Amino acid sequence: MGILFDFMPMLLEVTPKAMASLGAGIAIGMGALGATIAMGLAAGKALDAGSRQPGIFSKIQTLLLTSIVFIESIAIYSLVVALLLIFTVK
Repeated sequence: MGILFDFMPMLLEVTPKAMASLGAGIAIGMGALGATIAMGLAAGKALDAGSRQPGIFSKIQTLLLTSIVFIESIAIYSLVVALLLIFTVK
């Protein structure tokens, strides 16, 4: 409990730019983590479906590439949010 009170003066002097930088780091980190997990799951399920029914693998591949594009757009949105946080907060 005493450690929290030792950090209190330091926490009160944090600038908005520092908080925006922290938020930007969290935004890009979580966006990249979510997109990576989603791509891995989608690719795993697509390979599983392709191994069960090899005849429809070309259709599965098209759907997989389309879904990866939409998943990647989430990571790009998080990058845009991070850049906005970094460059708009003064």
